[in-house]
Amino acid sequence: MNNQLNVANPIYPIMIAIGVAHLINDTMQAVIPAMFPIFKSELGLTFTQIGLISFVLNIFASALQPIVGFVSDKKPMPYALPIGMVSSFIAIAIIAFTTQYWIILIAVLFLGFGSAIFHPEGSRVSFMAAGSKRGLAQSIYQVGGNSGQALAPLISAYIFDIFGQRGAAIVLVVATFGIILLSKIAGWYKKQLEQEREAKKKRVLVSSLPPLTKKQVGVALTLLFTIIFARSFYTTNITSFYVFYLMDHYDVSLRLGQILIFLFMAFGVVGTFFGGSLSDRIGRKNVIILSVVVPMPFCLALPYVPLWAAMIFLVIIGTLIMISFSVTVVYAQELVPTKIGTMAGLTTGFAFGMGAIGAMVIGVLMDHKGIDFTMIVVSLLPLLLLVAFFLPKDKPASTAF
Repeated sequence: MNNQLNVANPIYPIMIAIGVAHLINDTMQAVIPAMFPIFKSELGLTFTQIGLISFVLNIFASALQPIVGFVSDKKPMPYALPIGMVSSFIAIAIIAFTTQYWIILIAVLFLGFGSAIFHPEGSRVSFMAAGSKRGLAQSIYQVGGNSGQALAPLISAYIFDIFGQRGAAIVLVVATFGIILLSKIAGWYKKQLEQEREAKKKRVLVSSLPPLTKKQVGVALTLLFTIIFARSFYTTNITSFYVFYLMDHYDVSLRLGQILIFLFMAFGVVGTFFGGSLSDRIGRKNVIILSVVVPMPFCLALPYVPLWAAMIFLVIIGTLIMISFSVTVVYAQELVPTKIGTMAGLTTGFAFGMGAIGAMVIGVLMDHKGIDFTMIVVSLLPLLLLVAFFLPKDKPASTAF
């Protein structure tokens, strides 16, 4: 008896809706790095303390995501989606009005909890709606998240720079809409699960990879996590700390610096979108290698170029280094196609974790070794991305179905 449910036709409204929900979720997370200049100027926090805030947020989210993914693989939890956003809502409400460092740390735990719940289940919704368009669906989903993260510098420049810390309360309006939207998505998700039970069939992921041994899968996952580590560490440096380098090295204003960071993140969104659909056509590994080779010389040269060149380099790096963002998630899921939620939780959770460690390490380096030295050291990290050449070769998704 065939126990596989036919999912050849993509469900675009759900793909877009979960992408919008991801945008709202990550916009709420973006409040934290957007507030770093406020924390430093108004609360007098050190770079190390700022790094610890980011560390607590991201390491908590990263530790919980694989657990949530593992549990949801066994027992999907549709209504965990709006519950997670309620937790994030509470966190932002606290952060908007407290001046106590320890309360901020507690609040980011709520934010990390909300994020940990959302990402594996959101990725599962994307998979259920994808049909044969796995790369495209994951790109739409990740574009939402990356767009939310890209708003951090604009939130800093045009909300916190004007309204101060209490400007975070503005985000609560968007969060309310997100809770409603996720409640609707959860209803659709629940109906899909009921249809699977009634039909006694289950959606399965058709992998574009050849049959691999457990050892080969383990090696491939190790290489993939190395790529995620280097990319996350590097992008955390740009999105959270490079603004201080721009202000110190080029003597630009906070607002202009945040706009430049926004350019990096906005073009990263563009790269993320095209990366997924491109991987459906030319293969996951080819897109990952493209994201490694082309931006590397620009990453290495970034600390040494004049401001006008740095602006151009940020656009190039942002576009190309993020072109593999959604692709690495899909690649991991295809390595272990029976564990959709677990692989989503591991990859995105690992990215959060590496971002957390990166923020902590970079903060300490900047306090003890200076901003310029830190930027030079971090510029070397993309060299680790070269391990992408050793990943197993896959075939385009269009030929895998």
